[in-house]
Amino acid sequence: MTSDDLRTALAKVKYPGFSRDIISFGLMKSCEIKDGSAYVQLQIQTKDPKIPQQIFQDCHEVLDPLFEKSSQVHIEIDIQDPPAAGAGSAEAQSLPGVKRIIAVGSGKGGVGKSTVSSNLAIALSQQGYKVGLLDCDLYGPSVPLMFGVAHQQPHADAQDRIIPIEAHGLKLMSMGFLLGEDSPVIVRGPLANRYTQQFLQQVAWGELDVLILDLPPGTGDIQLTLVQTVTLDGAIIVTTPQEVAMIDARKAVSMFAKVNVPILGLIENMSYFECDHGERYQLFGQGGAQRECERIKVPLLGQIPLEPIIGKRCDGGEPTALLSPSESKASAAFHQAAKSLLAHVSS
Repeated sequence: MTSDDLRTALAKVKYPGFSRDIISFGLMKSCEIKDGSAYVQLQIQTKDPKIPQQIFQDCHEVLDPLFEKSSQVHIEIDIQDPPAAGAGSAEAQSLPGVKRIIAVGSGKGGVGKSTVSSNLAIALSQQGYKVGLLDCDLYGPSVPLMFGVAHQQPHADAQDRIIPIEAHGLKLMSMGFLLGEDSPVIVRGPLANRYTQQFLQQVAWGELDVLILDLPPGTGDIQLTLVQTVTLDGAIIVTTPQEVAMIDARKAVSMFAKVNVPILGLIENMSYFECDHGERYQLFGQGGAQRECERIKVPLLGQIPLEPIIGKRCDGGEPTALLSPSESKASAAFHQAAKSLLAHVSS
């Protein structure tokens, strides 16, 4: 048994609420084998006593079977106060010229998170705010297509900063601008984190009232990199009404809570379908997001109906929120969600 063996074993221990392990999170201060016993030191920033307790138990669960006696495994956890609310680490900082940074996340794919992010950004812009949209989904970037600028490529300014692409009054940045439509992104976690940091810190965003971060689905490396790199004003969780989606949405809520990012509210996408005769059909269930909001005491920012025009306009580079609220109930819902968000952030 060596120190490397200990690290390999402890890499199976996930940080509660995340899909990433405690080793890649950098929580390990030291580990060694001495006189046939294991000595492990961890450092955790949290105010939730359940987190170190869970990690302590999980570490013993993977290490105890490797030794004859459980008393041979010694685990010390240095518990420190976390950074201020909205920051994932002491290194997290604000972006010059950007007043608010809001993340839009989901626990799973397929709930229309990028559609919601794009239309929410449009709705905020049409209310007179200067808005930027950062597509943080490196592996499946969709913002360039949704805004009709898939063939544009960004340039650099005199300070070697990336100049964002502008469309429909928004400033946009996405990995999709740097690759062809058929080119996949094949990078491991550390390189993906580096790209994410570069898009945040080395883009000439200028003066923005709001920067919307369209996160990839799940609770992995990129989410943690974001909260460690910049101070977030809050997060919005996108879900659909059915329980299978709510299960994953709760994981996303838990993840942001563990890194001290406030949840600004939930948006229920594909909430219902309304036929030409005005009758509504709850295709994916009813009231799931509302019940969850009541449970965790956050507002339900909006319920977006399912309209065929949403997909057509996104594919055509003209997000639905560009329509007036009288032309589309989905557009009206996006604009109302933007107003609810602003009221909650300003309160």
